[in-house]
Amino acid sequence: MTTTTETDVFAAISHPARRQMLDVLIEAERPVNAIAELFEMSRPAVSQHLRVLLNAGLVAEQRHGRERRYRLVPEQLAPVRDWIAHYEQFWDKHLQRLQEHVMKGDGK
Repeated sequence: MTTTTETDVFAAISHPARRQMLDVLIEAERPVNAIAELFEMSRPAVSQHLRVLLNAGLVAEQRHGRERRYRLVPEQLAPVRDWIAHYEQFWDKHLQRLQEHVMKGDGK
């Protein structure tokens, strides 16, 4: 069962621009203007995407005077990691069976 927080995280990462913003924030904390320079969209549009990430808990905002800086909160991606882990187990089992099948064929 998914919680509202999990739903917010998946909704937040559903947009390619927001995933790219998370990629940018992996490197370092950045002010909104520095983030906006990397995208072909208006600063208000970047701020709106950052607000979605903030509401999902994926980024944290800190004010330095009039400037707002954003940093990644990677632990909030845990629901995504857990969801992917479920499918990794599926593929691990199937690939293991394939490897065993291929190895049996080599012995002939």
